[in-house]
Amino acid sequence: MPALMETVFAWISQYGYAALFGMLMFGFIGLPVPDETILVFCGYLIWAGHMRAPLAFACGFAGSACGISLSYTLGRTVGNRVVTRYGRYIRVTQQDIDRVHRWFRRTGEWLLTIGYFIPGVRHMTALTAGMSKLEYPVFALFAYSGAALWVATFLSIGYFVGDKWKATVELVHRYTLLAVGVGAVALLAGWWLRGKWRRRTL
Repeated sequence: MPALMETVFAWISQYGYAALFGMLMFGFIGLPVPDETILVFCGYLIWAGHMRAPLAFACGFAGSACGISLSYTLGRTVGNRVVTRYGRYIRVTQQDIDRVHRWFRRTGEWLLTIGYFIPGVRHMTALTAGMSKLEYPVFALFAYSGAALWVATFLSIGYFVGDKWKATVELVHRYTLLAVGVGAVALLAGWWLRGKWRRRTL
């Protein structure tokens, strides 16, 4: 991984916004790209004056949106054939898809939004949504909103921590899943309480 990270940083330093766009797009297709680390590093580059925030956000969002749209299209058109034949190359198994299907039944389209923040899940949510024949306007609303929030969050982290970004990346990887788990439980509890309150008022 250290060698990969050095290569990633070199590409971003050399090719800038184009590298940011391309790596995030391929990361959402399933290639082993350290997405959050890339965004935090670009946030640091904004802090250091080597990137401009609007362009970094635009390229990050566009790369994420293109990648997740391609995954959705593959899921909707060829679906299970992709998982069966090529899943091992993009780190997706049928068991992974079945797990995300179960999460979809529990959380609905919101998984497309919060899935960005769950390591190992975001590159499967769009594929599963496509396989589930989710309508594109609904997919776009939740998926692109999540992309904007995800990109803005990690660029902001890199910007605000500045030259301490490397230590921050380690903390992000350590606590992101825990934080998302707590948030998801709180969200589900809120929906349950809201539904219970509505039934009482009817």
